[in-house]
Amino acid sequence: MGRLWQTVILSHWNPLLAYLPVETVIRERQAEYYRALAASDKQGNSTLFIEFLLSALLQALREAGATDPVSDQVSDQVKALLRCLGGKPVSALECMQKLGLSHRPTFRKNYLQPALDAGLIERTIPDKPNSRLQRYRRRGG
Repeated sequence: MGRLWQTVILSHWNPLLAYLPVETVIRERQAEYYRALAASDKQGNSTLFIEFLLSALLQALREAGATDPVSDQVSDQVKALLRCLGGKPVSALECMQKLGLSHRPTFRKNYLQPALDAGLIERTIPDKPNSRLQRYRRRGG
């Protein structure tokens, strides 16, 4: 059940969470897992179970030594793009200028498309990917 929750819900929010080895943590805390599951079932709400799973995810992140789960999973170009985006939506041209790039096809191939494919960024106008008003932002931001 925990793996399903992690895979379906959390990995939709951040695809990198699908690869986090949380099963190991749950196995080590199996009694606590079943207590949280039973209590949630008895109460008819999943709050205790979700709190347990979030604590298990946090423990798995710490044990993996990952303060930033994105760090080991993406190229230096994608990391640079994520830094470029900061907290507000930015056009491709603005980002290219910040990164000191001038060749749009290279930017799209090495920076933009890998970040989009990994679900790390999103378009502000998803139904019109080629709009002149298109901006990009960190996913969930």
